[in-house]
Amino acid sequence: MTKTFTVKKGQEPTEEQLREVEEAKKAPIVFDEECEELSDAMIKAFQCAVGKRNRKKINA
Repeated sequence: MTKTFTVKKGQEPTEEQLREVEEAKKAPIVFDEECEELSDAMIKAFQCAVGKRNRKKINA
């Protein structure tokens, strides 16, 4: 299950949100046919894309 929190600049997360994040860190990652585990090549490509995106954000 995916849960999203939106925290705006200067806003602190609530104790409940922090507790949920800590519990989520303990849960195992479960892969399935809709979300397969990435190969080493796919991870490298993803990291490269993230780096390019972040450089564009900094220079924008």
